[in-house]
Amino acid sequence: MSEHLPPSGTPKALSFRRYRDGDHAPLPWQQEIFDAGHSHKCPTYVLSSPPCQANCPSGEDIRGYLDIVRGIEKPPAGMNWQEYAFQRLTEANPFPAVMGRVCPAPCEKGCNRNEVDDRVGINAVEHFLGEYAIAQGLQFSRAAQPSGKKVAVIGGGPAGLSCAYHLARRGHAVTIFDQHQALGGMMRYGIPGFRTPREVLDAEIQRILDLGVEVRLNCRVGSEVSMESIRAEFDAVFFGLGAQSGRPLPVPGADAPNCVNAIAFLRAFNDGRMRYVGKRVVVVGGGDTSIDVATVARRLGHISNGAAPSRPEQAILGRAAQDVAEVSARQGAEVTLTSVFTLDKMQASRQEIEHAQAEGIRFRDGYAPIEVLRDASGRATGLRIAKCEAKFVGARLEITTVPGSEEDIPADLIVSAIGQAVDFTGLEAYDNGKGGLAADRAFQLVGQPGVFAGGDVLRPHLLTSAIGQGRIAAEGIDSFLAGQELPKRPRVDVDFFEVPTKLRERGLSLTAATEAMRGTDVSSAAIHNFENRSDRYVIRHSEMFLGHFPFTRRAERGITTLSADAVLGNFAERIEALDEASTVTEAKRCMSCGLCFECDNCVIYCPQKAVFKVPKAKSTTGRYVDTDYTRCIGCHICRDVCPTGYIQMGLGE
Repeated sequence: MSEHLPPSGTPKALSFRRYRDGDHAPLPWQQEIFDAGHSHKCPTYVLSSPPCQANCPSGEDIRGYLDIVRGIEKPPAGMNWQEYAFQRLTEANPFPAVMGRVCPAPCEKGCNRNEVDDRVGINAVEHFLGEYAIAQGLQFSRAAQPSGKKVAVIGGGPAGLSCAYHLARRGHAVTIFDQHQALGGMMRYGIPGFRTPREVLDAEIQRILDLGVEVRLNCRVGSEVSMESIRAEFDAVFFGLGAQSGRPLPVPGADAPNCVNAIAFLRAFNDGRMRYVGKRVVVVGGGDTSIDVATVARRLGHISNGAAPSRPEQAILGRAAQDVAEVSARQGAEVTLTSVFTLDKMQASRQEIEHAQAEGIRFRDGYAPIEVLRDASGRATGLRIAKCEAKFVGARLEITTVPGSEEDIPADLIVSAIGQAVDFTGLEAYDNGKGGLAADRAFQLVGQPGVFAGGDVLRPHLLTSAIGQGRIAAEGIDSFLAGQELPKRPRVDVDFFEVPTKLRERGLSLTAATEAMRGTDVSSAAIHNFENRSDRYVIRHSEMFLGHFPFTRRAERGITTLSADAVLGNFAERIEALDEASTVTEAKRCMSCGLCFECDNCVIYCPQKAVFKVPKAKSTTGRYVDTDYTRCIGCHICRDVCPTGYIQMGLGE
């Protein structure tokens, strides 16, 4: 078995399915072939969901747009592959340029290519497509006919904007109500601009508004507008409130004026009110938000001369805006991040942790806060921490401190990044008593037909999760407005490739009798012996022939890692998009798990010439090969050499 070196430099053996050196004994199914006078378990063609898609909370058809980028799936006449891939991607997620930068990419963690060498850079391809769409001014297509139905979306963050996008494309009139001066929610007020440039965010939001979505800014539902009037005017409602209130530290002294929460800190920075912090900043957390706070604090620094500086908490609490003239005297800030988890168990992405360490942020991992130290005036002067062990018991986090391990960290500003909360002021009737909303699998509120919700108002999680919940809720709202029963959600709840759609694009019609797509090689009306399991089955690497794929190094984006000395005042974007050639090269590393990518292995290796290519006039993606069952002897070779696991042996049982 050959050995290859992945980027880490550690030898990793390629995985060959089923057969290893020294395996000579026939398997049980082989004995059936030897003894039978007929074919045993002939090939069927099974479309499965790849793990990248199953792991994507937004529900993107990742395999689909990678196949377009790599040239397997061809765009319609008159359209280039970039636009076609963008269209496929944004069927689920309208924010590719934003999410291509900030998504922690759970899709890549599930990628079967990890078993060969290294994950496919899905996030990098998404980033390229998002940038291309903005540069070329690509727009979303509007619905052919308006539905005559009106939907109120309360909250213009990722969940609300996603829901509005999907509803507008279905022809519904959508109005977004948001209490802020601009849309974007946590994408604007929670993520620093050096991670998501504001012009990129604005462009992707404007593309949604161009679908005819109306907006009412600086308007809080529950005070400026009552829910009663909303319910009277609109046919359905979506709650995308978000969780934009931070949680204070649950320790004595946490009510000190310079002990603030991360959400207020980041909003003050993103609003431009806060331009510097204290000399010593302590952040308590361990997730991506805490890393954002720490890296912002390092960039802002402090001032020690010039005009008398205003205290950072005054800007954070909205009482004053710091004078930009004072920033000329800026100096570095000492930033410490504490977490009850050790580094290897922290929830923040590994890349962000490494960036923070390079920028000079000190980590005190495995420590719990036990007291905020204060001076005679009541201001915090430090944070007392103790070594601890943190573990989850069910959904509850249990923290046990080690007696005698206490130490004090001096601080001019303490920021709590331990969680978020929903502000239900004026909407108390909707609070489920646990600080959130209770919804079913279709994201409809329990006992309230026509009222849906998504995003952090249900449970604070990733931006990509909020986007996906907005999509699913929009589908439910669409069914509700049509007077239909809400559909049962599939096990794998994502957008995925469909062979019938490709046939229609090619002008190959399907009659009602053949929609199930089950047939034989002699039927001109059916698509071979095909089964679509994408909505319920995720293909594993053990069902693929991984030996087909040679070691190929991942194309990595250029990422600027700043030193502790260079970070002060540096708010430039850190990540660069791949160029077109590198994007195509990276997409070609995709193994197309669960779907044929036209490698011809099955045709070449079939000893009976039973497997054949579908005539070009009738072929399309997913319908490239077929089987002549009068020739097939059930030898399983086609399955064994199929790299993607698309060919399964089942016919004949």
